[in-house]
Amino acid sequence: MLRKFKLLGLLMAIVLFAFGGKVDAAPATPNWNTNTIQVTGMGVANPAMAKTAAHGAMMARRAAIADAYRQLAEAINGVQVDAETTIEQMMLTSDVVRTRVSAVIQGARIVSEGELSGGGYSVTMEIPLFGGNGGLAETVIERPTYIEPFPAPAPDYRPPVVENRPSYSGNYTGLVVDCRGVGEINFVMSPVIKKVGGTKIYGHKNLDYDRIIVEGMASYAQDMSQAGRAGSNPLVVHAVALDDLNANPVLSAEDADFVLYENGKSHFLDNIAVVFLY
Repeated sequence: MLRKFKLLGLLMAIVLFAFGGKVDAAPATPNWNTNTIQVTGMGVANPAMAKTAAHGAMMARRAAIADAYRQLAEAINGVQVDAETTIEQMMLTSDVVRTRVSAVIQGARIVSEGELSGGGYSVTMEIPLFGGNGGLAETVIERPTYIEPFPAPAPDYRPPVVENRPSYSGNYTGLVVDCRGVGEINFVMSPVIKKVGGTKIYGHKNLDYDRIIVEGMASYAQDMSQAGRAGSNPLVVHAVALDDLNANPVLSAEDADFVLYENGKSHFLDNIAVVFLY
């Protein structure tokens, strides 16, 4: 239990040392459209310790920054890496992960700051989920020993000839998996797309690790207007279920084979041009 709160305890100690107050805020959550976690810390100076107005402003700023660090630590704890693992759980079992996550928090970028009209100070800080140096992904997503090939469609698979779905196109720019109507999808950093029966057809072990650390594996969108990641001519399929605590979409056998067939032509999965509608 002590290990669980080691990082938060350290940050709270900073707040106490600054002798500043803070304003409680609702817990921050990741913005999966911008792939960032952003928080706003607020602080006030201790009047008994502020020697001048300028000194008081400096104390309030330190308290606001410490409050922002505290909020970032709390938000990061709850980030879901995959269907079964949060960052908090990884930190509890790995000193290396805990040290790296702490470094990411300490490297948070100040987006804006300023004195408040009624007194006190406000500091908005953010960290990237992805983006390479300074992002969370490289601290929590494991680099595979080799890139696994995507599975092949079923041996007897023949693409259907139906309206609005040609038997051969070879020019799809991305994949949109419509998860609406099958439950509330759980946003994760490392999602998997499955075929009915459990076969994984898309996961981080199939992809260029260095690229997914920078770009992420998928975007989450509420409608097609936000699905730009999948390009101008995406293949759209509908999930038949959500598996693994609602984190991973499941496709019908026909749709999964069609995705794999078309990916062999256009390589949109390799290009991580994947969007989940929720």
